[in-house]
Amino acid sequence: QVQLVESGGGLVQPGGSLRLTCAASTSIFSRYAMNWYRQAPGKQRELVATLTNLGSTNYADSVKGRFAISRDNAKNTVYLQMNSLKPEDTAVYYCNARRVLSDIWGQGTQVTVSS
Repeated sequence: QVQLVESGGGLVQPGGSLRLTCAASTSIFSRYAMNWYRQAPGKQRELVATLTNLGSTNYADSVKGRFAISRDNAKNTVYLQMNSLKPEDTAVYYCNARRVLSDIWGQGTQVTVSS
């Protein structure tokens, strides 16, 4: 069973940056699309960014131009670079690997944007 482990969350001031990391226990990027989701208190989980197995990316409108998803195949790691952070970006961020009949989640990492 593939495991995903997120790290890199924390407290940052508005306008600051963070880079989240999602480490996969095995090589899966050629078979899975990788996604970052987030869930703020009292809100539904929302899709933030996608990186397909072919390398295409897609972003939620709320983060376009500020966030970037990337991967390092050699390290089995996916990143989410978050710049120009806003208080409304505060949430638990989850890494997800998805393909037909398979949906794998990490445990989440808290991101808090506050002065």
